Amino acid sequence: MLYWIYEMTEGMQQEGLLYKLLNVFRYQTFRAAVACLLAFLLIVLTGERVIRKLISLKVGQPVRTAEEVHKLFELHGRKAGTPTMGGIMIIAGVVLGTLFCARWDNLFVWVSLGVFLGLGALGFIDDYAKVVKKNSRGVSARAKLAVQLGIALTAALVLCYSHVGDDFIGALYVPFVKSPLLKEMGLLALAFFSVVIVGSSNAVNLTDGLDGLATGCTITVALAYGVFCYAVGRQDFSGYLSIPHHAMTGELAIVCAALAGASLGFLWYNCHPARVFMGDTGSLAIGGLLGTVAICCKQELTLLIVGFIFVMEALSVMLQVASFKLRGGKRIFRMSPIHHHFELGGWAETTVVTRFWILSVICALIGVASLKLR
Repeated sequence: MLYWIYEMTEGMQQEGLLYKLLNVFRYQTFRAAVACLLAFLLIVLTGERVIRKLISLKVGQPVRTAEEVHKLFELHGRKAGTPTMGGIMIIAGVVLGTLFCARWDNLFVWVSLGVFLGLGALGFIDDYAKVVKKNSRGVSARAKLAVQLGIALTAALVLCYSHVGDDFIGALYVPFVKSPLLKEMGLLALAFFSVVIVGSSNAVNLTDGLDGLATGCTITVALAYGVFCYAVGRQDFSGYLSIPHHAMTGELAIVCAALAGASLGFLWYNCHPARVFMGDTGSLAIGGLLGTVAICCKQELTLLIVGFIFVMEALSVMLQVASFKLRGGKRIFRMSPIHHHFELGGWAETTVVTRFWILSVICALIGVASLKLR
């Protein structure tokens, strides 16, 4: 909307005061800052009412019983009944910030929002099933994965065959290397993009287990990818850094800024002791959005670095399951995801969260540094 207002004033007398005021709307950096602030304020100002509404609807988070895992129940039993489905606040903040500040003629923006809303709806249904059935399982894993793959594949098809990306979208780049590993992935791109989106969505979902953990890590990853998108969208920056260029990617910096602002606003209520959880409504949507943005700025593999906390959480679950099945019930970790391993090892919840945040910042800085170290 802001860019549309700017376009309406383009024909005005350039000496006019109104033109000078509205001229800033054409800058992506300004609109990104506005999107971040809007998303933040929306959640902070409406959060109390939303939380009260969720409490009145009795959408409390179910917690594993003492019979399932006694020590974890002792640590987290007090959280039973804390309202979940708070991800609707993050979704509202991101959508508002993006629609108000980003250009509406940008396919990358609409594909990202489509994945974000689609996975958010899936997460909402999953959370609703958990609340109604009063258990911690919700939608079956097989059904959830099928829907995730359907959404991811649809996004991949649009990106690959819309022709707006041309050779840009089909290339595969490796961090710290100038030239693409593959100039054109062909049909492999569909499978690869689907894995990136689904993998990222599930990784963020697995990370969302402690107060503020996934939210804080989302902020650092979103800001890092905001830098990536802005650099890729600028021909002068991409040329200097020897990274791929596509003009449409710059608008995704606004989407990332909106996500960072929404996450900051949500963290206001989600920090320890959390008054609300994002639930699958937020975590599945956030992961899918980050994966889609990574594809659109051609930094898919860099997500393994920038989002290392998410990757580590997902890997810990995979290794735990594999060890249990292949080694006759033996486990590698006390419990997975790995944040519970450290909790059961004696770390306080706030200690685990803070140290994971620190690691997330460091990994984000390494990822951003990879733009120049090529």
